[in-house]
Amino acid sequence: MPGLGEEFRAAREARHLSLSEVSEQIHIRSVYLQSLENEDWSAIAAPVYVRGFIRTYARFLGLHGEQAVAFFNESIGATAKQNEVAVASPRRRPSLLLWIAGTVAAVLVAFVAYNYYVFAQQGGTTQSADSAQSAPTPGTTPGPLDTAAANLPADASAKPGKPGAGQTLEVHITQASWLLVTIDGTKILEGILPAGTTKEFHGKTVTIRAGNAGGVHLALDGKELGTMGPSGAVVDRTIGLAEE
Repeated sequence: MPGLGEEFRAAREARHLSLSEVSEQIHIRSVYLQSLENEDWSAIAAPVYVRGFIRTYARFLGLHGEQAVAFFNESIGATAKQNEVAVASPRRRPSLLLWIAGTVAAVLVAFVAYNYYVFAQQGGTTQSADSAQSAPTPGTTPGPLDTAAANLPADASAKPGKPGAGQTLEVHITQASWLLVTIDGTKILEGILPAGTTKEFHGKTVTIRAGNAGGVHLALDGKELGTMGPSGAVVDRTIGLAEE
């Protein structure tokens, strides 16, 4: 049974298209398309971007996008299990570098939590994505919150709208950040997300408020939108996901 990369290559060649021609039409760099056909996932960085590229490329070639993503998920799952077996050797003491990284992460989370607490006690101001020119002064945190919604669990598993209908907004947290997500008028996520967290959202309109905009990266169907703003800035962003 051919692999995903071979299936992509065969479908592209059947249409007599080069990688550069495909790149011009779907706006994904040809070097990434080549990595997809070689199943060299590590060359594309974070899995959230790989999934978006796979979905977009599959749809362009007339293949089933979600099945292609499922194949990728299975492949990286098998790799993770192999890595677990490889590291199942006698335990070693954590390195100094790992300890320092953990300490820095803890300090960053504490800083964001402190800002959130100060806001809850004193209030604060927000700025839009277009007006966010510089980071706010220490203590500036997200705008007024709905008290009844403040106890919602930070869980984006409930995705209004049928998955696969419309576009997919992918949120990748590179620095700890407070996040408030509303989809089609319904608040579904609120809380501090640690670095390394990845969320996917579906629906018609997604509104995101980030307490540390520089640590929140966005991608729409695999196409990078970049960070929401400067580090430490509070930024609101509204994105339409309905396909035209």
